[in-house]
Formats: sequence, C-alpha cells, structure tokens
Amino acid sequence: MTQVPAMRIMIGSDHAGYELKEKLRNLLAESGHPVSDFGSESADPVDYPDIAARVARSVVGTQGAMGILVCGTGTGMAIAANKIPGVRAAVCSSVPVAHAARSHNDANVLALGARIISEELAAVIVRCFLETPFEGGRHARRVEKIRALESDGQR
Repeated sequence: MTQVPAMRIMIGSDHAGYELKEKLRNLLAESGHPVSDFGSESADPVDYPDIAARVARSVVGTQGAMGILVCGTGTGMAIAANKIPGVRAAVCSSVPVAHAARSHNDANVLALGARIISEELAAVIVRCFLETPFEGGRHARRVEKIRALESDGQR
C-alpha cells in the first residue's frame, strides 16, 4: 500500500470482523494512512448498525475520507452504511468488484466479509479500492442520480 497517497481512513467492524479489521488497520497505519477506528474493540458481540453508522457519518463529514467496514459477509454493514446520505458503500469480494465500485460508482465505503475472503485477498481489495479513482464521465451522471434518490423522499 505504499504507493497509495495517504488519505484519512475510517474503519469499523462487528465482532465477526474484529480480527480482520485489526489486521487491516495496522496495515493501513504502517502504510502511512491516518486511521480512525470506530470499533469494535474485541470479538465480543456488538450491533453492526451502530458501528456502520459511526463510520459512515464520519466519512461523509470528513472531506476526502474513505471508510472500511468488516463484518461476517459485508452485507449488513453495507446496508446500514448506505442509510446515511452521501455514503455509497459496496460489498467487495474480489478485485474487479472493488475496481468497479470505485471507478464506476464512486464508492466511498468498502464493506468486506471476514468469513468470505482471506486476509491476503482483503489487503489486495483494500489497496485496489484506495488506488482506483472515480472515472467520472458517463458514470458521473449515474452517481448524481444516486445522490438525487437521497433527497427526493423516494427511498
């Protein structure tokens, strides 16, 4: 991850994702990224929506920040995070999905499944997610339509 410009990373997990979150947090910090950890603090059971909301609100409130959420599958965290206006959370279990989430959807929160992917693959996915810029162009129009859904009451 040393080639990725330093950016503020907000990270959080539930109990199922705790070990992977800790490893990713350390890897990101070693790579020079300022990391804010929103829990969990152990493998003791916690409610993932609470942590997802804290991370998501922090990403939206911090210019240029990215979020990483880890639970058993990534799905619950992504669902909860996507309830926060301005968040585009994507569950990514492969590098091509992470690349498309960033380049086409301007995703700002990565959700990972600790029970689905290996630590090694998670690290590669995180790197891809952080390295890949949003392409804009035809994708910008679609991202704007996503933003409009947040404010039109039709959610």
